[in-house]
Amino acid sequence: MFDSKPKKNFVSFFFLLGPFLCLWVLFWMVPTGLGLDLSLRSPDLELSQKSAILFDYPEKQKSFVGLENYRRAFDDPRFWKSLSNSFHYVLGSLLLILSLSFMLAVNLQSLSRFWQTPLLFCLIIPGLAMPSVLSTLFYLFFHGKEGALNQYLIMPLGFEPINWMMDPDFIMPSMIMQSVWRWTGLVTMFFLCGLAGVPHWQLEVARMEGLGMWAKIRYLWFPAIRNLILFAAVFLAVEGIASFSGAYVLLGGSGGILDSGLLFITYVYQVAFPGGSGRFDFPTAAAMCFSVAPIVALGLYLILRIRMGPLSR
Repeated sequence: MFDSKPKKNFVSFFFLLGPFLCLWVLFWMVPTGLGLDLSLRSPDLELSQKSAILFDYPEKQKSFVGLENYRRAFDDPRFWKSLSNSFHYVLGSLLLILSLSFMLAVNLQSLSRFWQTPLLFCLIIPGLAMPSVLSTLFYLFFHGKEGALNQYLIMPLGFEPINWMMDPDFIMPSMIMQSVWRWTGLVTMFFLCGLAGVPHWQLEVARMEGLGMWAKIRYLWFPAIRNLILFAAVFLAVEGIASFSGAYVLLGGSGGILDSGLLFITYVYQVAFPGGSGRFDFPTAAAMCFSVAPIVALGLYLILRIRMGPLSR
């Protein structure tokens, strides 16, 4: 007899995943293809516009420069400086946020709900604020001698005030502190939800066995949230690489003194618009993005592959 099951599966697949796949192709695949084509074109905007509008084949052939934009990007020392800064920014943010969030979650879960809820709410407020607003408040916090950090911490301890946003040695730590301030509360909430899933009987056994703090962390709390740690690490890494508004508000899109705070996305913006290369160089900016995207995608794939490995076996 005719089996209608494959047909039903196809219909279900079409109605469930069809809209998503259509939107994915329209808003991701098509722009990606256009961006890749743009990265192979001449930075001469007038010629590119002419070929795009008139569809004149000889002119379009002249605008094709192959991998020249990628070579220009690789020969640019500021491109490598921005990648190095972004790497240190992401690494510093990951180490501080994950460790601080874990400690906060462990301490919060030992409190009663009466204290736990308002403290957690105060922690997640920076994560709910708009990045531009948060960066403006953070700028006032670090602003020269009159900033709150100098007024209430550095100077009362007897140290000279630090010009956080003008000293190359402190620009990157300031940006990392901004990221820690913004995301620690949200990640703490994730970890606290994971710790709430530890069975009560396991905690009772640990108490009767007299397990210390480090033993509880190793055998109870860390295994309960290791998947959340992976999720938070991927989220923070992607957010750090794509970070723009915070650095732009703090440094005005310049990258700071000696490019100490120049992040990758900030430099791509400078190249694409006047301020970095001094002209609209969209093809080179696109080439920079397509040079970095495969490395980021490969890193995330390896992380997920390591995570899924034990499950597949």
